[in-house]
Amino acid sequence: MIETAAIRTVFMGTPEFAVSSLEALVTLGLPVVAVYTQPDRPKGRGNLLTAPPVKERAVALGIPVRQPAKLRDPAVVEELRALAPDLIVVAAFGQILPKSVLAIPRFGCINVHASLLPRFRGASPINKAILEGETETGITTMLMDAGLDTGPMLLRKALAIGFEESAGELHDRLARLGGEVLAETIELLRRGELRPEPQNDAASSYAPLLRKEGGRIDWSRPALELHNQVRGLDPWPGAYTFLAGTPLKLFRTLPLAGDGAGGKPGTIAAVDGEGVLVICGEGLLLVRELQFPGRKRLPVAEFRRGHPLAAGDILES
Repeated sequence: MIETAAIRTVFMGTPEFAVSSLEALVTLGLPVVAVYTQPDRPKGRGNLLTAPPVKERAVALGIPVRQPAKLRDPAVVEELRALAPDLIVVAAFGQILPKSVLAIPRFGCINVHASLLPRFRGASPINKAILEGETETGITTMLMDAGLDTGPMLLRKALAIGFEESAGELHDRLARLGGEVLAETIELLRRGELRPEPQNDAASSYAPLLRKEGGRIDWSRPALELHNQVRGLDPWPGAYTFLAGTPLKLFRTLPLAGDGAGGKPGTIAAVDGEGVLVICGEGLLLVRELQFPGRKRLPVAEFRRGHPLAAGDILES
């Protein structure tokens, strides 16, 4: 059995999702000799330079932080090699690890990925699972290789997806699960009991980067598909339609049976205290929260106080 204190570890991660994994390593007592994260970026209306969540947590834990613009820079690779890590743990880092980095640690590089691989390799597995109407996702830890999330799997743990659950809500649950699965993976590593399992490439699928234009609603589609689009892109980039030419984001939806008396898709069939009922290509979509650009996200009842909506109004694709 390997002593925990003997596994010199470098952690690589950037967003909030990765914080639980960093904390899991610290809780286990691994010596985290450095944290690598993305450079600070401008954020918000004031474009203030903001540190990534992982950097903030690492600083609070007293762990040295490094923020290279390019991990493949030879000087950066040499600096990393000088740290002599036994293990590199990666969770949503945001840069591809070159072969020169993958070859450094004796125990390899372990990645915490938010899907049940080989499903949904890539940058947005949480969103993609909801967009595809999946009822289950999970966390996979894997040994990294030169491919994109193609390395052999170590542990997989499933998690049910709620029918009305948003990507933001699922993100938070998967982040916590990621820390738990990573801790189990490290324990198996310590005991010499890890059994890497090759992925079935034929069963793989890809989750590309999200783009704002992917949020545009096409009301001719079935209500169930639009429901998945809305929650799969909540909180970012958000699903949107147009009201009198102005973009309007939709949140907290529910697909319902019905045909809206044969009206044109995008037509508001009814408005009440529950929300706005919109005719779709198949079924009806109940929308319970709305948001104009630069404004707060509001329940429909509150939104209507400043922006009246009525049956017969058209939401444009």
